[in-house]
Amino acid sequence: MENKVPEFNNPIDPEKIAENPGLLPYAHHAGSALIKPEDANKLTTRALKSMEHQTTAQLSQIYEQINLLAKQVNKIQERKALSYFIYQCELKFEPLIEHTYYLYRKGDGYQLSLVAPNDWGRSKNTLEYLATVKLLADHTWDILGTAPNWDQPYVNA
Repeated sequence: MENKVPEFNNPIDPEKIAENPGLLPYAHHAGSALIKPEDANKLTTRALKSMEHQTTAQLSQIYEQINLLAKQVNKIQERKALSYFIYQCELKFEPLIEHTYYLYRKGDGYQLSLVAPNDWGRSKNTLEYLATVKLLADHTWDILGTAPNWDQPYVNA
């Protein structure tokens, strides 16, 4: 007596059974998750909108950095031009780093002085105050203040 297993006869039509039901583009039983086809234009529109927002924000940030660098370049170029101008002036002493000095017009030339405009005695009529400057550690000069009639002669120098 052999134990014979009776052959299973599926009552469902074989043409209506999927071999891989998980790969169907629709729900294959009542408990399946709802599957709705997405509108391709809607997806593309959302993606483009997000991309536009992100790239605009990044470009704006880079633009701000470029503007900051451009301002720094201009400031360094201005300090360089001023420094060339001051080193051509009459210097009767060795300027020290981080000290403040005063630039005057004296006749046809310019002079750097230790004496502030308010500290001059009778000889102050011979000098015209132009600017207060400071020697920085890189041996460039920075303007701390100027006279109202300051015409920045170093710009054309």
